[in-house]
Amino acid sequence: MKLLVTGGAGFIGSAVVRLAVAQGHEVVNLDALTYAACLENVASVADSPLYKFEHVDIRDRAALTRVFDTHQPDIVMHLAAESHVDRSIDGPGDFIDTNITGTFNMLEAARSYWVARGRPDGFRFHHISTDEVFGSLPADPAVKFTETTPYDPRSPYSASKAASDHLVRAWYETYGLPVVLSNCSNNYGPYHFPEKLIPVIILNALADKALPIYGDGSNIRDWLYVEDHADALLLVASKGALGRSYNIGGENERSNLELVQTICQILDRLQPRATGSYGDLITFVADRPGHDARYAIDPTRIRAELGWRPSVTVEEGLERTVRWYLENEDWWRPLLARKGVGQRLGTVQPSSGNLA
Repeated sequence: MKLLVTGGAGFIGSAVVRLAVAQGHEVVNLDALTYAACLENVASVADSPLYKFEHVDIRDRAALTRVFDTHQPDIVMHLAAESHVDRSIDGPGDFIDTNITGTFNMLEAARSYWVARGRPDGFRFHHISTDEVFGSLPADPAVKFTETTPYDPRSPYSASKAASDHLVRAWYETYGLPVVLSNCSNNYGPYHFPEKLIPVIILNALADKALPIYGDGSNIRDWLYVEDHADALLLVASKGALGRSYNIGGENERSNLELVQTICQILDRLQPRATGSYGDLITFVADRPGHDARYAIDPTRIRAELGWRPSVTVEEGLERTVRWYLENEDWWRPLLARKGVGQRLGTVQPSSGNLA
């Protein structure tokens, strides 16, 4: 099976690439190598005869057509996206261009390729999205996102992903393009770009800097270990029912404060501070505008239909993640110099008005 993986030099995409090659699949990694991409993420498979790389931007339709014609994939796994909520608040244009227009380009390039090849039965277009398209949940643990939860995006990022989800469904209904979709909870693990919460906390702690937590730290997320997610994605891509969406969650809800406290406890054990605990560095900062209170996935469909469930608890995953960052300074140290890393982004305040 030959896979075309967009965004394969990013965090989740590279986990998919590494696992797919390990499973014996041919993989074409298509990536624009924007600020959060890193070819070192796939260095372990770069010399494999199963792996090829295409330096292409999904906003370039002509280049996409060339890639499809050259490599003739069986399955497309579309992960390329701008993904950081704070960056989307400061600069929404890139999110519209990449996540919406880029997905349109991918759909059209895939459709043209599929039609030209006689609409082969085995071809699939797997669109990978986020649970943030569903908005925010109440604190009630019995209430979770399902595949039929109405969309209610609250940030430029989630709105752009919601729009891309709708495009994919429209290409299935209108043109018959064989698609599957998935929406995941918050990922974490090795190779996580150092602007997201978990790597920020780990690296700030190692530098003996303040550990910033938005608001009062009560916001709850369902945490999914990235290698578990990659396993689920390959299963959905190959076995998911056409036109169907699958919610992929870690079944590990934690508040941001609880998560940071757990990381501090792991670091206290693995690499103690000279004085005191890493927990002493926790600092509450002004909240993100429109910060969703809670995300949680109901994974019933993927468990019932495909037999998948996560294998890593959040405590196990955080231990693995902290150890990885301790052992891989050569990977993360150069990334700290990239634009915006280490700076507080997304602090634009809503304008006054009568919006509900």
